[in-house]
Amino acid sequence: MLLKTIRLFLLCFGVSAFAQVGGESTYQFLNLVSSPRQAALGGKVFTNVDYDVTQPLYNPATINVEMDNQLALNYASYLGGINYGTAAYAYTWDRHVQTFHIGVTYVNYGDFDGYDELGNPTGTFTGNEAALSFGYAAQIGYSDFYVGGNLKLITSKLEQYNSFGAAIDAGLIYINEDLDFQATVVVRNLGSQITTYAGLREPLPFEVGFGMSQKLDNVPLRWHITFENLQKWPIGVSNPARSTTDLEGNQTEEEVSFFSNVLRHTIVGVELFPDKGFNFRLGYNFRRGEELRIVDQRNFSGLSAGVSLKLNKFRFSFTHARYTSAGNSNFFGLQLDLR
Repeated sequence: MLLKTIRLFLLCFGVSAFAQVGGESTYQFLNLVSSPRQAALGGKVFTNVDYDVTQPLYNPATINVEMDNQLALNYASYLGGINYGTAAYAYTWDRHVQTFHIGVTYVNYGDFDGYDELGNPTGTFTGNEAALSFGYAAQIGYSDFYVGGNLKLITSKLEQYNSFGAAIDAGLIYINEDLDFQATVVVRNLGSQITTYAGLREPLPFEVGFGMSQKLDNVPLRWHITFENLQKWPIGVSNPARSTTDLEGNQTEEEVSFFSNVLRHTIVGVELFPDKGFNFRLGYNFRRGEELRIVDQRNFSGLSAGVSLKLNKFRFSFTHARYTSAGNSNFFGLQLDLR
């Protein structure tokens, strides 16, 4: 059983036809940060196997009994006045059946003024998208490996156009309790549009990711490292603003090196006091930092920091993430223990 599962994930690594990154597929909101904790640790973490009931929205293999009767509500004040939020809940049926998970992601793009080709106003319109997910995870025999899956139903409305789709996520995670170490492989957003906006079928933002994390001995710190979008290489694109011109007027495009491409797949994060009622989190997203930074100007793009405070049955979280000098985002979260 274990060998078949590993072969399935290796097969997914070789699927180059699904190579997608931002701007190349529909339902991009599926890649929005799911919680303040995710945002603080760089925007994408796959290895939180604890109380964090929002984590399975990114990796269903992390569903566990510690999430039983936990309810999370998260809100983000995003770029351009966009508002979105997530909600998640988990319930443990019993020790044999284990834990089920349900999650929602919703984004509202606000109101827009419409005009025809002559510039005449046609009224206002709105846009919103949502995804509903159902997840479950199970241990593979008596091993240290756990496998999980999400089924996602997706709806999108942009002005007069509507679309409906479905996708699955699959995760395989290795948990070493002696070393307090986790490593995981995740396949996300494997699916299709069922109904299209206007007859043109578009791909979903398929992604393969790999992550590791570990809590250090004698130090109240857990480190995280995530490698995102492994289905696409290279991921870096030269920036026209960084091209150079010699004395003869010849222009040379920016060269994205192999090492730079590796970094653009990489996200790092640390969590101080991970097992306590108060946590401090810090992360850096190399691709965001490289692609959104302004030439010859320091603006700390890609950096994020957050805190979490637990009071009785409530856990409050807040994160500030740097995107560009023109716009940054704040994330707010509340998790309730309903046991």
